[in-house]
Amino acid sequence: MAFVHPEYLVSTDWLAAHLRDPDVAVFDCTTHLIPAPGVTYRVVPGREDFERGHIAGAQFIDVQADVSDTASRLRFMRPSPEAFAAAMRRFGVRNTTRVVLYSTANLWWATRVWWLLRVFGHDNAAVLDGGWAKWSRENRPSETGPAPARAPGDFTVRAVRDLMADKAEVLAAIGDGAVCTINALAPAQHTGTGGNSYGRPGRIAGSVNLPAAHLLDPDTNTLLPAEALRERFAATGALDKRVITYCGGGIAASADALALVMLGHTDVKLYDASLSEWAVDPALPMETG
Repeated sequence: MAFVHPEYLVSTDWLAAHLRDPDVAVFDCTTHLIPAPGVTYRVVPGREDFERGHIAGAQFIDVQADVSDTASRLRFMRPSPEAFAAAMRRFGVRNTTRVVLYSTANLWWATRVWWLLRVFGHDNAAVLDGGWAKWSRENRPSETGPAPARAPGDFTVRAVRDLMADKAEVLAAIGDGAVCTINALAPAQHTGTGGNSYGRPGRIAGSVNLPAAHLLDPDTNTLLPAEALRERFAATGALDKRVITYCGGGIAASADALALVMLGHTDVKLYDASLSEWAVDPALPMETG
């Protein structure tokens, strides 16, 4: 069983063949979250990793600084259309650009930027299957040092799609059999028995768990085949319901959202603030166990 939308994922073979195409722009989106008492984690952009080695011709996107609302008290919130468009133009992205996104240890920093491009109407974007881990393992063309600036692009926001859920929508979904709310965090975080907590431990009441990490082949870092992903999402009850994905800050949840869209699901939203907002509000219901 194939993906309905395979165009949102590209292979290392495809990228190697198109690496020098003027209409292809490649971005490393790596960010590190370092556990820190009192603030849950510190956000460390992966720029140093990028400068030690990256795909030839790639640029670095600092997800927090470049494509998030830096005025928000919450991390990684969706920026305004104007701010996002300005960032894309600075990176040389045009309305015709084929954008390819990758990250190092996992795919969800890349999928977060992919989701933002989707929100703002740019469908000509894809995630590199296997990311930097697979690319470097295959000895594909790479470079070190900072990326040279590209000529400014003409990116414009063609639409602002209603693909982000807010607290009220997530609250209304509790007990609604037509909605499946999926937690993309690790099982221990879902049950409240371990891992980082974003305030209160556990999960949004009534939500189910499909960790973003469980979408990947652990040996290759590539996305699982469509049939395997369909089985996993079917087990959550997501395939025939409206879906809201969430995590700690709207990052890992974007990987679940990408997989569902590739499988052909047409009604998926991402809870942008996720547990960073939910877990600190004692009025909002959570569960453990």
